[in-house]
Amino acid sequence: MAKTGLASRLYAGEAGLDVIGRRKLWFSVAGALILVAVLSFALRGFSLGIEFAGGNSFQVPASVGTLDDAEKTVDTVLARTAAGAEVVTAQKVGGTGGDFYEMRTTQLDAEQANEAKAEMARVFGIQADQISGNQVSEAWGSQVTSRALLGLVIFVLLVTVYLVLRFEWRMAAAAVSSLFMNLILTAGIYSLVGFEVTPSTIIGFLTILGFALYDVVVVFDKVQENTRGITANNNQTYGEAANLAINQSLMRSLNTSVVALLPVGGLLFIGAGLLGAGTLKDLGLVLFVGMAVAFLTSILLATPLLVLLKNYEPRIQAHNKRVLARRTALAKGEITPKGAARPAADADEPVDVDAALAGAAPKVGARPAGKRSTGARGGRPAGGGGNRPGGAKRR
Repeated sequence: MAKTGLASRLYAGEAGLDVIGRRKLWFSVAGALILVAVLSFALRGFSLGIEFAGGNSFQVPASVGTLDDAEKTVDTVLARTAAGAEVVTAQKVGGTGGDFYEMRTTQLDAEQANEAKAEMARVFGIQADQISGNQVSEAWGSQVTSRALLGLVIFVLLVTVYLVLRFEWRMAAAAVSSLFMNLILTAGIYSLVGFEVTPSTIIGFLTILGFALYDVVVVFDKVQENTRGITANNNQTYGEAANLAINQSLMRSLNTSVVALLPVGGLLFIGAGLLGAGTLKDLGLVLFVGMAVAFLTSILLATPLLVLLKNYEPRIQAHNKRVLARRTALAKGEITPKGAARPAADADEPVDVDAALAGAAPKVGARPAGKRSTGARGGRPAGGGGNRPGGAKRR
């Protein structure tokens, strides 16, 4: 029989990837990544936009020159009019009246802002009314942050209630842990890259929670299907059934993630990178990273963590011990698999226990074999006639 490629086996759910068996590795990697993220939070912090840190913004027509030249000019103006002030970010923005450059600076008082605006108009050679400016207090950013945290708490509570009702509390605990892991890693990457944190960033963080939850529910639904009534047989441990569920749902999760990442990637790399739409990069980065991390955490963290929690359940512990004890007895030849014929006492050839076990283990989703109806006791055909088939005579 020709060997099929990895892609074909993935689509058929037969890749046999041992995800659960390597859960210690995934937990170690997750712990290391969390450590890097926490260190980045402590050492680098976040580049807060003026909505959170407070500051001023000036809009200058794009006709004054290139973005780099305009930024250098504004920096020079600020050095003369407001000592210590500087341009924090500069980006090109399109509007109804044409394109303009938005310069976000550190905090200025009203007198400094008016003086800087007049000096910019003089240097650029334009009218003062062509330059608009506004001031943002950090109190507004604090209000946005508090509301975002409130929304996060409400979302997590609703998700927990749903998962407990839909599955069980262990699945809810594993899923919520995966969600927080997703948030921490995404925030860590955002901190390392140094992108500015804006209200769009907060919206992106709340958006990826829904996508991460979808990925986890897809995998957990298959785990529940494979483990329903698992203690009624001694063929699979809980971890093996969960690992099979991962293999069976892997391509579905991968396809969903790829399809979702394509438009977000276009938003980030084409919109923000090539076209220079700076307002898109904050939202694009958090969505792209969050969706990619959500796929990985649903496979490599949520399900292994679920198996770890389930293995502490006495009922599952007893079941796993029965499965392992049965396999040990089969390997030693102490018992015969159900449906396998026992060898004759004078047989010279040894019994292939592994082959017998393979034949006895039911396939996932296979219906149990029904019993044949003989129609009469003793294995005789229905009708109970005394005549032997084929005209055989009594001895």
